Amino acid sequence: MPSPAPSPAASVCAVLAQDEWLPRAQAHAARAARFAEPFVDRRNARRKHPIEDFLFTYYTHKPGQLGRWHPGAGVALVGEAVRERLDWKHYRPLTPDERAAAGIPEDAPAVVLDLPEYAAEREETVRFCGIILRGTASRPANFGCFGLHEWAMAYRSEKFGIRHEYLPLRLGADGTDRVVEEHRIRCTHFDAFRFYSPDAAPLNELQPTRASQRDLEQPGCLHANMDLYKWAYKLGPAVPGELLMDCFELAWRVRTMDMQASPYDLSDWGFEPIPIETPAGKAAYVEAQRGFASEAAALRERLTAALAPLEAVLA
Repeated sequence: MPSPAPSPAASVCAVLAQDEWLPRAQAHAARAARFAEPFVDRRNARRKHPIEDFLFTYYTHKPGQLGRWHPGAGVALVGEAVRERLDWKHYRPLTPDERAAAGIPEDAPAVVLDLPEYAAEREETVRFCGIILRGTASRPANFGCFGLHEWAMAYRSEKFGIRHEYLPLRLGADGTDRVVEEHRIRCTHFDAFRFYSPDAAPLNELQPTRASQRDLEQPGCLHANMDLYKWAYKLGPAVPGELLMDCFELAWRVRTMDMQASPYDLSDWGFEPIPIETPAGKAAYVEAQRGFASEAAALRERLTAALAPLEAVLA
């Protein structure tokens, strides 16, 4: 069934001429390439990087998709260069009424996101993103986890092995096990908990599930803050490219700190450890964690605002 004819006021809130939007699209592509091209080169050469591959292997957004800029919901793009977007999924030409309301000549190529079509196709995702983003923002932050989720994943490695088999454990297998056993472990994030070694899972004070994710996510969690990138790309062209990359770059820095605080020895890769088994290491971890939580709060608010037009269509 075709989408209903959009209201000009609802579907077009801003208009960008080609000399405004094309430089933004080009800058976005260059910003993404700085991260994506080295990954593609490593993949082609069958080489791994324990930190810099993560956002391209754990998450499902492909390097080529990352480099594609979108203006966001309600922004019409004008100019010859938009013609290729007529073949992009979820874009459509402006209607005559929209052109008249926005003062765009009839013969000027112009496109906008088909908001009703996109919202209808992605309804479940849109609603879930709203639940996660607002729920996470509403809860107090926990700054006492010290990144022990990575240690729990390597617990009793001599029995179960480790995820990053090409990396040595900084304290060895026995030392890693002692850190796990001597600390309180209270991970709230299901997508970290699900990778625990079988013997570590019962040691977690919580037993997160996919169903309880909406109730447990909290703004101090490194993985919840990395996942802002996931929610940004899952909302697709409704999220401006600049916001997507802001979320990506935060996730990149969070992942770096996450692995520095892990049980793995990354010295051969040029990364100093954050020894969370010591008081000084714990203090350094919490300081960085608080900084990331503050950055993530601002991004979460921007994502919630980007989500609003989709939710309004579904209301």
